[in-house]
Amino acid sequence: MRLLLTLLLSCYLFAVDATLKIEKNVDQRAKIAVIDSSDPGMPLGRKSYEIFTADLKITGHYRPDGLYHDGSFNGPILNPDLRAMEYLLKYRISESGNGVSLDVKVLKGGDSSLVFERKYSIGSQARYPFLIHRAVTDLNAAMGFTPVDWLNRYVLFARYTGRRESEVVLADYTFTYIKPIIRGGLNIFPVWGDAKQRTIYYTDYSGKLPTLYRLDLTTGQRTRILDSQGMLVCSDVSRDGKRLLLTMAPSGQPDIYEYNVATGEKRQLTTYSGIDVGGKYADKERSMVFVSNRLGYANIFKKPLAGGPITQLVFHGSNNDSCDAFDNKVVYSSKEKSSFGKAFNLYLTTTDGDYTRPLTSGGINQFPRFSNDGNTVLYIKRSEAGNSIGYIGLQTDLSILFPLGEHRIQSIDW
Repeated sequence: MRLLLTLLLSCYLFAVDATLKIEKNVDQRAKIAVIDSSDPGMPLGRKSYEIFTADLKITGHYRPDGLYHDGSFNGPILNPDLRAMEYLLKYRISESGNGVSLDVKVLKGGDSSLVFERKYSIGSQARYPFLIHRAVTDLNAAMGFTPVDWLNRYVLFARYTGRRESEVVLADYTFTYIKPIIRGGLNIFPVWGDAKQRTIYYTDYSGKLPTLYRLDLTTGQRTRILDSQGMLVCSDVSRDGKRLLLTMAPSGQPDIYEYNVATGEKRQLTTYSGIDVGGKYADKERSMVFVSNRLGYANIFKKPLAGGPITQLVFHGSNNDSCDAFDNKVVYSSKEKSSFGKAFNLYLTTTDGDYTRPLTSGGINQFPRFSNDGNTVLYIKRSEAGNSIGYIGLQTDLSILFPLGEHRIQSIDW
């Protein structure tokens, strides 16, 4: 039972903080200065600077100078230090009725020639970070770099608000925008139900039986899916939204099932007498990876969905208690011996087990989640300095941390 609770009910402390920490030095990034051209006294001006800086850093292609600058949006660049930059990004953000508008232009530092210019608007002031994410996404595309569309996606998580009370929350990846969408009762383990982030699945533990629901975020309609004795968790959803991987324990021991959304039929994928949890679709959804204690400790295994033997995927670490998959890529957390005490590091491997490399070093790094393009990993980091949410660019080898603090987070999806 202790292992099961460790695998499925781990809690962490979160809080919003715009400061950042870069863990890996990335060379050959273009040096860029960010210039706030908003009206004096505009409260979103300085806040927007922090978000622009974070977005530019995490693309892996820009190195902001780290200094807050202000200046005219259309005026000439007189500061020689700024003209020495490879690029200058100017932005002007303003309130527009109940919404926000944003003007962005990017110039070459040497001759002030225009590289990029766009206008954006949104009808909600609270959602202004998404204007900035969109601007940096568009700039990245205009420069011909690898897409970073995940900047525009919501992070979905559940957090505890009291004894047997929780709420399900949406946030942007920086946790600047936060909006509770489900309140009242014990509603946990939310996951996205479709690629466009219009629906979610979550489990309500408030009643006699854990009950799985689907919520349509566009209409607010809630649909009951099924209930089960013991426990019920939706750990993954197929890309077409037609199948779910569920962890259920109708007879006391948790196993993994696949549920057909259209027919309501479910089939049992594991029958181990111990603990099998957290199934994730892999190999273009021809197989799944999952966590099991069949070796006497939590480890990562693979099983073909059409039938076949279960194989061990990870051969090191004394506790590999969380994983995620994207096609043939698998990221997992592994407990390791450390001269500095307990340590969990993230590793990237493949479903064939022919390639493995570490992604983190030091601290406690757990609960990794791939972005929707498989090129970035979200994870939770605990250290003596505090708790953080981290992002690792698998192609750029860039890691960035947002310090967190107060809220008790129950689970997270991306």
